[in-house]
Amino acid sequence: MTINKDSLDFLAALGQNNNRDWFNINKERYQAAHQNIVDFADTLIVEMNRHDRIETSSGRRSLFRIYKDVRFSKEKIPYNLHWSGSLKRATKKLRGGYYFRIEPGNSRIVGGFFGPNPDDMARIRQDIDSNYEAWNRLLSEPEIVRTFGKLAGEQLATSPRGYDKYHPAIHLLRHKQFLLRRHFTDEEVLNQDFLKNVVICFQSMRPFLDYMSEVLTTDANGEELVI
Repeated sequence: MTINKDSLDFLAALGQNNNRDWFNINKERYQAAHQNIVDFADTLIVEMNRHDRIETSSGRRSLFRIYKDVRFSKEKIPYNLHWSGSLKRATKKLRGGYYFRIEPGNSRIVGGFFGPNPDDMARIRQDIDSNYEAWNRLLSEPEIVRTFGKLAGEQLATSPRGYDKYHPAIHLLRHKQFLLRRHFTDEEVLNQDFLKNVVICFQSMRPFLDYMSEVLTTDANGEELVI
């Protein structure tokens, strides 16, 4: 299963003609490109379920709309210039999620925790406070560093309430998102091994996702929380 070149070329052309008239004239081209991405996402779900449990039922359901919500946007262009989708892990015991974005010159996959709720954030920060050496070891694993580099995601400008700004793990405590990210060139996206490489990257995230799942589903004594 490969990404067709026209699935990228369509987005590049849309970037030069981001208006409804052009889009309607090229509707068949859009539909063909969109189906290509649906097929890619369908296959990705099948492959991911070989090593994880994915709740997302189909590639079509995984995808975000190309139609842009312009109500709160300064730029009133009607269409997004990327294909993107997300996969949710099944059951409340398996936390974290996967995201892919196909965009000319800016394709990437991301996994982790995009918006922890207040209770989850409190548990995460408590664990960082108590076990930051374990966090540092995990995030320093050669495969994680080689594949993703450093932990990504939005951060607070200063220390979170209740934590000293000189805490040895302040670089982790400031995080509002906990993400692992990997970029791909257009050449890599169009390569026949792209889907396999995406799956391998997502698999490489599992130690991090599994650790975080344990943090969020057990108490300080290792007892399961009622979820």
